Amino acid sequence: MFEIGIIFSIAVLIMSVVIHELAHGYMADYLGDPTAKYAGRLTLNPIAHLDLMGSFIVPVILLMIPGGMVFGWAKPVPVNPFNLRNQKWGEALVALAGPVSNLILGLIFGFCIRFAPELGLTPAFVELSVFIVLINIVLAFFNLIPIPPLDGSKILFALLGPKANEVRYFFERYWIITIFIVVFVVFPAIAWPIMDTVFWLFTGMRLPF
Repeated sequence: MFEIGIIFSIAVLIMSVVIHELAHGYMADYLGDPTAKYAGRLTLNPIAHLDLMGSFIVPVILLMIPGGMVFGWAKPVPVNPFNLRNQKWGEALVALAGPVSNLILGLIFGFCIRFAPELGLTPAFVELSVFIVLINIVLAFFNLIPIPPLDGSKILFALLGPKANEVRYFFERYWIITIFIVVFVVFPAIAWPIMDTVFWLFTGMRLPF
């Protein structure tokens, strides 16, 4: 049963990160950069997006840690920022599209949870929806952290402008260290209360743990 739970959890995570990357690609295409389209990445087929480390190894390890926070990633959709029509905000809009897609997905399934009796939804579907909402909120907030290579960094540095390029290059060089610190120290302590509030707004429930 535990193995089935892991497979199911990873399947939900994979589809969530695929939608996240797809949103990046479609926004880039809309803003004038067809790189993702030409690379065959504007597809819901998970095979085109899977990353061995981020889509399988890391989630499995986290699922085996009691009380561990489950997250992961797919292969980043290729984007050429020089093709974007809006050179100032284009890269930030492409970055923002991913987390927004996760929040929309969470909102849809949160609506299902809130109105499950009226919609005639089964307890099993509600349980599934709780996990989908949770994992998409985690993905959205995690990716909005303003450090490279996460989406939040592109939004932050678009706001700061070229004067912050040296800071950006520094964090891009040492991103693996900063990501480790954020994931295991900063993110659980700061983001979890905020995500609990968002989960409540979406579903009318508090986080189940």
